[in-house]
Amino acid sequence: MELPNLSDVSKRRKKFGLTQTELARSAGVSQSLIARIEAGSVDPRYSKVFAIFRALEEIPETVVYSEKIMTNDVVGVQTTMKLGDATKKMNNFGVSQMPVYEGDAIVGSISEEVILDQIGKGVDGKTLSTTYVKDIMEEAFPTVNPETPLSVCSALLEHNTAVIVSEKGSVKGIITKSDILKVVHE
Repeated sequence: MELPNLSDVSKRRKKFGLTQTELARSAGVSQSLIARIEAGSVDPRYSKVFAIFRALEEIPETVVYSEKIMTNDVVGVQTTMKLGDATKKMNNFGVSQMPVYEGDAIVGSISEEVILDQIGKGVDGKTLSTTYVKDIMEEAFPTVNPETPLSVCSALLEHNTAVIVSEKGSVKGIITKSDILKVVHE
């Protein structure tokens, strides 16, 4: 039987989107031991190494990946759509944010927050409804692949209203905070 290399600890931990503290807790060791192993500054006891790799082996059963929680049908708008039509689309589909496309490429995002901010700045509704989405859109949502761990998506949602799930340049789904909450129901 071939023993795993200690340099694999960092790679495997990052693959699963775990912090050193989370791995340490799962393995029953200290975070500082994980840090020293990853830095190559310690030659740990076999029992500690065994506990760490055992914890890493158990992770795939407990890690939830983006493809399991994403919403498959992504509702978006084109840059040339008027904001009045975009808000109707948001209401019809019950979404509060959408990616903005130029052709097939996502080039920005639009959300209730952006629209409400415009109203708060004194832009009247009639003027706003005839404004093009491209004129008030924000930057595009971050993009992850289908195998991205839930913990990474959750961290991205702390600063973004949505995350796009894409594979080989093709949009597969979208994740919002309400999608993250699905994990609690299971």
